[in-house]
Amino acid sequence: MFNPKKFIEEGVESIRKTLGKESAITAVSGGVDSFVAATLAARATSKVHIIYVDNGLMRKNETEKVRNAAKALGVELHVLDGRKRFIDALAGVTEPEKKRKIIGEVFVRMFEEEAKKLGVKYLIQGTIAPDWIESGGMGRDTIKSHHNVGGLPEKMHLKLCEPLRELYKHEVRAVGKELGLPESIYQRQPFPGPGLAVRVVGEITEEKLKIVQDACDIVETEIDQASTQGKMELPWQYFAALLPSKTVGVRGDERSYQYTVVVRAVRSLDGMTANFSQIPFDLLGKISTRITNEIRGVGRVVYDITNKPPGTIEME
Repeated sequence: MFNPKKFIEEGVESIRKTLGKESAITAVSGGVDSFVAATLAARATSKVHIIYVDNGLMRKNETEKVRNAAKALGVELHVLDGRKRFIDALAGVTEPEKKRKIIGEVFVRMFEEEAKKLGVKYLIQGTIAPDWIESGGMGRDTIKSHHNVGGLPEKMHLKLCEPLRELYKHEVRAVGKELGLPESIYQRQPFPGPGLAVRVVGEITEEKLKIVQDACDIVETEIDQASTQGKMELPWQYFAALLPSKTVGVRGDERSYQYTVVVRAVRSLDGMTANFSQIPFDLLGKISTRITNEIRGVGRVVYDITNKPPGTIEME
């Protein structure tokens, strides 16, 4: 049986042994994996710089939320603005694997630039087992290249330290709880490393990103509220995605031609397999009404009832 207390002791010692006298950058995204890795790193050494990159692909108001979470934990967080850099690098790209590799490389290059200023040789990141398994690790087929594994450039000037590499999500949550992190962090739903880039199917534009940010915010808000009120079990992951095609609809007495939003919610233990959640029809109706009423450019909402397998949890 997994023992989080023992893992913390061994993990802290492993980080100390790996780094030696060297300093490190710890990449924080706002999710449980990176926060747990950062907390372990901070226990292991004082020579750690915790960095969050605002890449323009995050959830609505995410940078502010990450700042507040770090402040509550007493963590000194350095925020890098990479929004234009990421959007420019992704312009015109439609192929999912190419998106992931571009995102992975831009992250690394930004960390390398910061490391050069700070005299740092190591990058600590919250890679977990599903990341490298789905990226084709140990001879497996590549399901999708996670930006922090298969998306890493072949040549990089930072050495990696990945203290959570052999853990699954439920084990990481147990470690986060044992570390004393607030429940709002260790129980936070998963969010893909490439961010909303894999929830905008096809070409990415700032308009599409804004649609997905607002749609995800509506889905999360309504499902969180329904769960708190005891109307449904909280899914393992729940969000909205945008399809690249438009469909015909009606706005008032006029013809409209607008985007379709996909609502996705799944039950899972570790993300390796998942079943779609049974969301009450009245809640789905409320979500659909809010999205089509509040988000200009969206004329249709559908609910994804595909399990994993054959689908994956994210769209790309």
